[in-house]
Amino acid sequence: MDTKAGIRAAMLARREALAPDRRIEMSLAMAEAAEALCFDPGTVIAGYLPIRSEPDLRPLMARLRERGARLCLPVVIDRETIVFRDFARGADLVRTGFGTSGPGPEAEVLDPDILLLPLSAFDAAGNRLGYGAGHYDRAIARLRARGLVPRLIGTAFSLQEAAALPAEAHDVPLDMILSEQGLRSFSQSL
Repeated sequence: MDTKAGIRAAMLARREALAPDRRIEMSLAMAEAAEALCFDPGTVIAGYLPIRSEPDLRPLMARLRERGARLCLPVVIDRETIVFRDFARGADLVRTGFGTSGPGPEAEVLDPDILLLPLSAFDAAGNRLGYGAGHYDRAIARLRARGLVPRLIGTAFSLQEAAALPAEAHDVPLDMILSEQGLRSFSQSL
């Protein structure tokens, strides 16, 4: 079986090989596909701003906001921890580590009800392979330790789907995956 690092490198190379205009079209298709996502007005949804060749969720987040979502973005506050700060319309963004931008320290820290997660690979069982730093794994663990259970939705292009991913005890499976092909739920019961 391939190692996580090997799978990550291969999938990220696959994503990087997409032409920028193709990534834009696929990101727009993801925004359209997310219309199938059900949530109540006021639901706190954590998105992210794209780095490198990630899907561009800005059109998707604009649609979610129009549907009544309260948005937040991840911010790296130390090398180990991310928090989710309120992404208010018109707020200034600052550099927040690891090549990302987000709201500054004056923004309210929120607990997301739904997490849109970046990833390098996913599989049909809902396993997610991140970038290797474990930021989201730790954030999810902190939320769950406080009794919160956010809905976990991976965001990726369909070409990032692997046949199977190695899963460890600390790996939390996704509830859904959003790609340019649509929004797909995973059954976590066996």
